[in-house]
Amino acid sequence: MMRTRPLKVALLGCGVVGSEVARIMTTHADDLAARIGAPVELAGVAVRRPAKVREGIDPSLVTTDATALVKRGDIDVVVEVIGGIEPARSLITAAFEHGASVVSANKALLAQDGAALHAAAEEHGRDLYYEAAVAGAIPLIRPLRESLAGDKVNRVLGIVNGTTNFILDKMDSTGAGYQEALDEATALGYAEADPTADVEGFDAAAKAAILAGIAFHTRVRLDDVHREGMTEVTAADFRSAKEMGCTIKLLAICERSADGTAVTARVHPAMIPLSHPLASVRGAYNAVFVESDAAGQLMFYGPGAGGSPTASAVLGDLVAVCRNRLNGATGPGESAYADLTVSPMGEVVTRYHISLDVADKPGVLAQVATVFAEHGVSIDTVRQQSRNPGSGDTVAIEQGGGGPREGGEASLVVVTHRAFDASLSGTVEALRKLDTVRGVASIMRVEGE
Repeated sequence: MMRTRPLKVALLGCGVVGSEVARIMTTHADDLAARIGAPVELAGVAVRRPAKVREGIDPSLVTTDATALVKRGDIDVVVEVIGGIEPARSLITAAFEHGASVVSANKALLAQDGAALHAAAEEHGRDLYYEAAVAGAIPLIRPLRESLAGDKVNRVLGIVNGTTNFILDKMDSTGAGYQEALDEATALGYAEADPTADVEGFDAAAKAAILAGIAFHTRVRLDDVHREGMTEVTAADFRSAKEMGCTIKLLAICERSADGTAVTARVHPAMIPLSHPLASVRGAYNAVFVESDAAGQLMFYGPGAGGSPTASAVLGDLVAVCRNRLNGATGPGESAYADLTVSPMGEVVTRYHISLDVADKPGVLAQVATVFAEHGVSIDTVRQQSRNPGSGDTVAIEQGGGGPREGGEASLVVVTHRAFDASLSGTVEALRKLDTVRGVASIMRVEGE
């Protein structure tokens, strides 16, 4: 039988996502009540600009005093979609202290202070759900912490930022440069006026920290995630990728070490083979590839941002939290029992694509190969393109083969076998010191093989 007293919901933030949450709560009220077992009632909406007209929201519910709203005592669930660290952290903590469970989409806060927030929720016997914090509408957190709870996840590899995927996809499909692709993304509303959080990888790094923590039952904070942006990716990088049968994506990669004692989390551009499922993810879509012992390979795909997709994930959490509330129970909390070591980037092992500008004269290849060997990095292939005046010749050079022609400059592309990131960094540092190396034009990791 349905409970007649409604569960009261406080909404913190009424922007693109918050307004969609409120709209769906209103238009789907009967369905939500049937699924939960009780009606849900929007009891208050905290905003910064109360004078703004918000269609479908009773103006009497609007307040600028978010603290008073979460402390009312009759609120069952607080939905936080304001983002940022403060005041969101204080408001969530106050909600727990005054008896409310919390649904959040705040990736930055959860990546930085997730352990403390989980501890506060547990202390007060309340839920903290945040499906919308990682990949918009894509169900990912619940499958990782519930559906795969009996399995061992070894790797999570994903495109978790729609803006960067749109830009890189545009560069790949049209040959556009980075700035041209960014301008189009901005014009279409995919990129913010200040795209730094997206293109420099901060957004994806926060999501990687959350995913790694859940997948490996280990606390992983934002500071543990190695981060590189994509602003230095060029059209030349895409041409090189195509010659290798690859494309380039900004990836969030979370891995368990081979011996199972440590994990790593990183975000950076990488070449991936066109045969990999992530290579076909186009436009502003997200996709996450999960590898586990028993289930094998799984891929989760869909829209990773936007008002309606993100609101869908928020409402899914709201239904789960409300059901728990009715049953006097709580859902899964933090699972950090494994307490694995979080290893630095230097211990990551992968392949590399390095493009060098070198002097076009005999002996250069031998010098370059010696530097790689001295740092324990094995070369797979070498490709050279001469840039002598009047010459457009391309000369393919196998490992141990001949050298470039004397005079002018050349572009030397080296693809390595798997090596430690620290070894590759040492190699690049030594290469920069060679008189015959004019510059290191590009360094790109090769993933997904």
